[in-house]
Amino acid sequence: MEAVVSLDARGQILLPKEVREKAGLRPGDKLAVITHVHGEEVAYIMLIPARKLAESLRQFLGPLLRELLGPEESEGQGGAGPG
Repeated sequence: MEAVVSLDARGQILLPKEVREKAGLRPGDKLAVITHVHGEEVAYIMLIPARKLAESLRQFLGPLLRELLGPEESEGQGGAGPG
């Protein structure tokens, strides 16, 4: 556990400076909020920098899209070309 934070009256939290620095977060950065439900309750909440999530999705989906669409079509869709 890195830290314990409180939720204020407006529903906001403050990430401690050490956590922000360790994660490379800057003011204005977007965070994806992902919840995991176990049973009928939220078991945990994850915050993932949106840029990291987008990179992971591209790495995961890129090869799949190239396989499905073929190299010519995936390049036109923003896929990585050769080289």
